[in-house]
Amino acid sequence: MSDLASIAEQMVAEGKGILAMDESTGTCKKRFDSYGIECTEENRRAYRGMLVTTPGLGEYISGAILFDETLRQNTTDGTPIPMALQSQGILPGIKVDTGAHPLAGFENEKVTEGLDGLRARLNEYVELGAVFAKWRAVITIGPDMPTAACVEANAHGLARYAALCQEAGLVPIVEPEVLMDGDHDIDACYEVADATLRSVYAALYEQGVVLEGTVLKPSMVLSGKDCAEQAPVDEVAEATLSCLLNRVPASVPGVVFLSGGQSDELATAHLNAMNQLDPGAPWALSFSYGRALQQPAIKIWRPDQPETTELAQKALLHRAKCNGLATIGQYDEALEAQAA
Repeated sequence: MSDLASIAEQMVAEGKGILAMDESTGTCKKRFDSYGIECTEENRRAYRGMLVTTPGLGEYISGAILFDETLRQNTTDGTPIPMALQSQGILPGIKVDTGAHPLAGFENEKVTEGLDGLRARLNEYVELGAVFAKWRAVITIGPDMPTAACVEANAHGLARYAALCQEAGLVPIVEPEVLMDGDHDIDACYEVADATLRSVYAALYEQGVVLEGTVLKPSMVLSGKDCAEQAPVDEVAEATLSCLLNRVPASVPGVVFLSGGQSDELATAHLNAMNQLDPGAPWALSFSYGRALQQPAIKIWRPDQPETTELAQKALLHRAKCNGLATIGQYDEALEAQAA
């Protein structure tokens, strides 16, 4: 397990975070459609190749989560994408769940699937160059939700996945996402996040998962997106850190937050505020953002306009740098004006 602990430490290295680029084909199509880009396999390959070949990306990005298709693809010059990442010192990872599906007997709640055949898939992913994996569970806040059954089912799935990953030699990213959807306030989010983390770590313990070889990817403690009163940055930082301190063992190497629908700059500001709090946390506090890193780049990039590649890469690098600074509490909003 020492190798897993070493990889986990690299994933949360100081000043760096993780680029989530594991969107399914359906999600990728929605994003491409927004900008008039045809969602062909070649365009997906070219776009993701553009991301991973961004000069200097390894200075701020420690790892990249890939989709199954992407792990098997090459960049424009024929380099396998995992090798292109490794050449920049970026660890290749892979999304392994098959998505959230309706939880039988519990209306409007979901459970993540993908355990069937996972052992064989993990072994193949190791052969293809992956060194860590990701599994996302989703928890919805609403009337009489989440139920204990939903939380426990998702916690069990995360724990079984994590155990299988460690058996295969992969570091599992454990991702219990409490969705922002709804009009709940920050206190309601805190209660659900607390209960979810309690259940997840109990399940990880029961399944014999070695926490030193894991990374946690939670949502922040936030007001629901439809809540009339949005909690300010400092309150989000304090509530999130308080929740984590109550439930996340100190043996976990790091926490890499998902952005979960936040704007690019707000996700950075929240992370920065957490890293400025005193006392500090027992684990690294970093990021594993998807849209909050990629959005500026995808607005610019076009597959039939080669001149957009460099501009898109600069936009990605800027967001990576801002978030890298936020992991050490040194982000300044003035950086946004300079980039603009």
